Amino acid sequence: MATRISFGTDGWRGILARDFTFDNVALVTRAVADYLEAHHLAGQGVVVGYDNRFLSEQLAATVAGVFTGRGIPVYLTGRATPTPVTAFAIKEHRAGGAVMLTASHNPPEYNGFKFIPEYAGPALPHITREIEDNIHRLQATGEHEGGPAEPSGDAAQKIDPRPAYFQHITKLIDLDAIRKARLRIIVDPMYGAGIGYLEDILAGEGIEVEAIHNRRDPLFGGSLPEPTGKSLGELRSLVLEREAHLGLALDGDADRFGIIDRDGTYIAPNLFLPLLYYHLLQTRGERGPVARTVATTHLLDRLARAFNQEVYETPVGFKYIGQHLLEKNCLLGGEESGGLSIRGHIPEKDGILAGLLAAEMVAAHGKSLTGLAYEVWSRFGRLYSERLDIHTSAEEKKRVLGVLKDLYPPEIGGLKVERRIAVDGIKLVLENSAWVLVRASGTEPLFRIYVEANTEDELRRLQQAARSMLGL
Repeated sequence: MATRISFGTDGWRGILARDFTFDNVALVTRAVADYLEAHHLAGQGVVVGYDNRFLSEQLAATVAGVFTGRGIPVYLTGRATPTPVTAFAIKEHRAGGAVMLTASHNPPEYNGFKFIPEYAGPALPHITREIEDNIHRLQATGEHEGGPAEPSGDAAQKIDPRPAYFQHITKLIDLDAIRKARLRIIVDPMYGAGIGYLEDILAGEGIEVEAIHNRRDPLFGGSLPEPTGKSLGELRSLVLEREAHLGLALDGDADRFGIIDRDGTYIAPNLFLPLLYYHLLQTRGERGPVARTVATTHLLDRLARAFNQEVYETPVGFKYIGQHLLEKNCLLGGEESGGLSIRGHIPEKDGILAGLLAAEMVAAHGKSLTGLAYEVWSRFGRLYSERLDIHTSAEEKKRVLGVLKDLYPPEIGGLKVERRIAVDGIKLVLENSAWVLVRASGTEPLFRIYVEANTEDELRRLQQAARSMLGL
């Protein structure tokens, strides 16, 4: 029985040797080749990058071999490369797109296949649907069978995208301010593809930097390469011990970020994004709309209103943020899960960029990020955000989906419901600007309940009210 291959929020991911096999990777590559040929992009070539996971180099060689076997030029990175750097290489080489082999922050037994179109941002749903249709057609007709059992990437052109990326990214950051502020920074690439990026950029400018977990380990030190408050304990301890100004972490493919402030506080993306928007508007004096997902803080909205800027709300997934960066000239686009990009950069989330911007902010404001947060809260008010993940049975999930279909209560937790938004899941905006969002996982019996409130007590009350309302 053929493996059912589908592209989720950020590409196709699977367990190595079970469904993520060399044959299936070759199959998906043929489907991408068909897409490139159908859209007259094949002649421009394709970039192939990979992360530090098991077999990533060999899988990348298979991808390269399938493309070159079809007469499609390949630019193959010579070592593990972050997703945003692979995406940037599309622009450098004027390629028709890129394939990035990564499972991002998933457990070590996973790998993944991400197609990045010619605009250097995540593939939009109509593109992945076309590739999926190609996959199913190839499976149904057997066209994918035969050919070289182990396609080789020997015919690919080996590239090093680092120099061009470094040259570009340093133009987006005030490194001189960071150097003059004499910041001490600890970097944690979490054994991933981001090794040698933040630390090399900073050290190259004479900035004091120290790196941990900066060697390849496909087991990620026995943890997950996910830079959250729970997983950055060692970085936090080192920041405090070294009296560093910042700890900067990257996930497995360096497209997402994690930040530890000088006092050991984890700066969540829902806080960092408004701080960054404030910095871009207030300190840099730039102007432009902001794009955020439906699950991301409305503190961005308050800042936008104060500076007479537009807010664009999108479904969850950076592909929608990237689309707004491209089409709406947004100054900033971000999501609560730790992805962001800014105007002037590619429309792909970039944890390296985020870390460098964090350092610029500390240097420019002469205070910690927590100190900057208090400055923002004093002007625009404080909001408290949290996500609950609730696992259910398949039967329970079906029942709750039925409840959500027509969910529009007059009030939640004693607060009147003023708006119902069905952009992605069901979002109920309340009379005091607090809100509740319920989204179902597309792949497992799981619901995510996002709540943003004006106080911690209100947050807990709304969480409990939402669970009761859904019978969870």
